[in-house]
Amino acid sequence: MSTYRAPLADMRFVLNELAGLSQVASLPGFGDATPDTVAAILDEAGKFATDVLDPLNASGDREGSTWLEGDRVRTPAGFKAAYEQFCANGWNGLTKDPHYGGQGLPQLVACPVEEMWHSANLAFDLCPLLTQGAIEAIGLRGSQALKDTYLPNMVSGKWTGTMNLTEPQAGSDLAAVRTRAVPQGDGTYRLFGQKIFITFGEHDYTENIIHLVLARTPDAPEGVKGISLFVVPKFLVNADGSIGARNDVRCVSIEHKLGIHASPTCVLAYGDHGGAIGYLVGEENRGLEYMFIMMNLARFSVGLEGVGIAERAYQRAVAYARERVQGRAVGVGPNDPPNTIIAHPDVRRMLMTMRAYTEAMRAVAYVTAAALDNARGNADAAARAKAQAFADFMIPIVKGWSTETGQEVASLGIQVHGGMGFIEETGAAQHLRDARIITIYEGTTGIQANDLIGRKTARDGGAVARAIAGEIDKVAGKLAGRSEPALRAMGTQLTATMVAVKASIDWMVRTYGADPRQAHAGAVAYLKMWGLAVGGWQMGRAALVVADELAAGKGDAAFQRAKITTARFYAESLLPQALAFAHSIEHGGESALALADEAF
Repeated sequence: MSTYRAPLADMRFVLNELAGLSQVASLPGFGDATPDTVAAILDEAGKFATDVLDPLNASGDREGSTWLEGDRVRTPAGFKAAYEQFCANGWNGLTKDPHYGGQGLPQLVACPVEEMWHSANLAFDLCPLLTQGAIEAIGLRGSQALKDTYLPNMVSGKWTGTMNLTEPQAGSDLAAVRTRAVPQGDGTYRLFGQKIFITFGEHDYTENIIHLVLARTPDAPEGVKGISLFVVPKFLVNADGSIGARNDVRCVSIEHKLGIHASPTCVLAYGDHGGAIGYLVGEENRGLEYMFIMMNLARFSVGLEGVGIAERAYQRAVAYARERVQGRAVGVGPNDPPNTIIAHPDVRRMLMTMRAYTEAMRAVAYVTAAALDNARGNADAAARAKAQAFADFMIPIVKGWSTETGQEVASLGIQVHGGMGFIEETGAAQHLRDARIITIYEGTTGIQANDLIGRKTARDGGAVARAIAGEIDKVAGKLAGRSEPALRAMGTQLTATMVAVKASIDWMVRTYGADPRQAHAGAVAYLKMWGLAVGGWQMGRAALVVADELAAGKGDAAFQRAKITTARFYAESLLPQALAFAHSIEHGGESALALADEAF
């Protein structure tokens, strides 16, 4: 099996040339994100991913987590020690508030680090990923007492966090949540109910697990307006910060899953013995609003999972293609020896597809991370608002398009291996199995698409969508005006794509109110069209940068030529799909909705 190596050259290029690390580092509080510091962080993260996490990925998949009698869960061999090393090295608090022990670095710096964890061992990284979201929710909406009690140990990784939304009768429909929270008159509540699909809801990493739980108080209104958010620790915390009595929350089983076997997906029972003690976050009946703080960050991180799995699948496929000897490539003489399969045109097409998609997804995600940092820290109010609008529009694309595309890349990885890809020992199959959940996590692709057409497009009459399209048009114009044939070809295709995208924006704004079923039938196609377009935008920006460097004789010429070739392949071989999606958006809804229910 091949060993994961962080793609540091491309990560640094995207950070500096596309996402604007120097500008983000100039924001208040981010002064420590100097070039030398960031370079050192990436180097050390790459070593940890390669030396510690990657070797556990296959063994953890084979062994899986185990539910033990007495509601305990045992994670695979080596995972607890890896987590302890992860926390000792400070990775858990990379972006968190220094007041609670974090390092206060930008989200942009965390982006490549998180991508490495996803590539090397997705199942392992799910635990710290959810802890990050729980920290965010408590930090932004919790009382000072909650922050002081929980954040220092969560930031350090001594305690982990979870997100408890789903119930057996309520999947994505959170209006159907039934878990009860009964006030006790002393500021606490007792919770009763069951939650399912709780990632790392029980494990052996830490002494305490802090659950963030959606529940209803007795007088809460019906629907999503009656949901509150509670902190429910596995063990209560004494006034001096020490661990107290066991709370009434227990893991009653873990799921048997297609992939991510090392990650325990738990069924949690609250209140079987008198009620689990919980503490209200913020105000009653605003829980869904608060949970979306946690969920928005989680959605972005799940999008990065698509990037990470795609990169790992690509590396494994390239390594196999370089060593697997089979047949003679087209154009090779009959007396020449057989070739490795990397010489075969169709294998090269698949590898280029994997490479181009991965580079495009990476660039889109990192640029979005920079916008998140500006939305929070830019001193100019107008700049903050613009960055927030951009990030809000992009997050469903990062989540939806990157996870769908990550699956496609993982599937191509199996195809490159041929029959050996279907054999578990090669490792290619695990990437596809692990990737299958990420289009479902934190809202399915359909949910992301509905968000994109509704709140992110129709609500403002398409204003933000058209503004982003205008920025892409500028890059398309620059490409079309260049003398280099590769750049001109990219400009031509990106220009044609944006004509279709702008027509689709107009159609979606017009149709969403008049015929919402038609609009929703085209929602996923709309999301995928946008993913391809913004990917082409960032690949075009990258090509312009490296072409200028190449002309000036600066930098790594081999890297620059490869970047231009990959960007051109993306524009000519992948971007044209956006035109088909645009046609489907406008014309595919009627037939999608026409069949009678009983005909299915």
